[in-house]
Amino acid sequence: MNIERRRNGVRAALEEARSGGRSIGFVPTMGALHDGHLSLIRAARAASDIVVVSVFVNPLQFGPDEDFQSYPRDETRDLALLEAEGVDVAFVPKVEEMYPRDASTTIRIARLSESFEGAHRPGHFDGVATVCAKLFNIVAPDRAYFGQKDAQQIAVLKRMVRDLDLPLEIIVCATVRAPDGLALSSRNAYLSTKDRRRATVLFRALQAGAAAAAAADFAGAEQTMRAVLEGIEVDYAACVDPQTFGAPRAGAPVLLVVAAYIGATRLIDNLEVEPAGESAPSTSGLRPR
Repeated sequence: MNIERRRNGVRAALEEARSGGRSIGFVPTMGALHDGHLSLIRAARAASDIVVVSVFVNPLQFGPDEDFQSYPRDETRDLALLEAEGVDVAFVPKVEEMYPRDASTTIRIARLSESFEGAHRPGHFDGVATVCAKLFNIVAPDRAYFGQKDAQQIAVLKRMVRDLDLPLEIIVCATVRAPDGLALSSRNAYLSTKDRRRATVLFRALQAGAAAAAAADFAGAEQTMRAVLEGIEVDYAACVDPQTFGAPRAGAPVLLVVAAYIGATRLIDNLEVEPAGESAPSTSGLRPR
């Protein structure tokens, strides 16, 4: 595996593959890798000649009171996992490599980035869009892989790729869950044993709201989710359109989204539900490990 810490090093490492017409799959991560990340890498490996993974904790997407300093980091372990997965190039830059000291450019996706996660984490999606645009320009992949758990991030990035005519495809892979349904996340490492057990309430709330959402009873679905989440500090529990994160439409797929605090740890999750009569709503969301 080629480990690169400089932008020009990544470009040079991929020059021969690109000139030879070989396809490049890219998985951007913030490290603290888990089985969800590895599933993205395996999807990229199955469809690409060359697989590139970035490990970069992006300061632009953290607010002033968020966990940038304490975010889990274990570069040695991450690189060992990438090596074991047969990754071709690991891009592990420092902050100063990604952002010049006088950097003054950010990318903002209006409206789509302002609700739900964007409303509760102002500037978050500006940071996500900016770093992903930079990474896409550095790696120049054919496809970039993201997990469904970060559904609003995916919608934002798809809109950016469309609006800026970026020559790549965003591939969305299913959320990987623990056997009890908890979506895998690097922030799960913050959970105490007690809170880890309590954290399954997010997925149970989504499952509980699925039938009502499939029947286009969106208010009922939201009430049901909040009832399951009673006693938990909830930022939102809502039904949205999966592409716009606006109001859902009867007869179309609907996305149930939730963000809540389990102890001091803020977790997000979502579940896409097909309208009744199209197919049975996906209420398990579980994926073999």
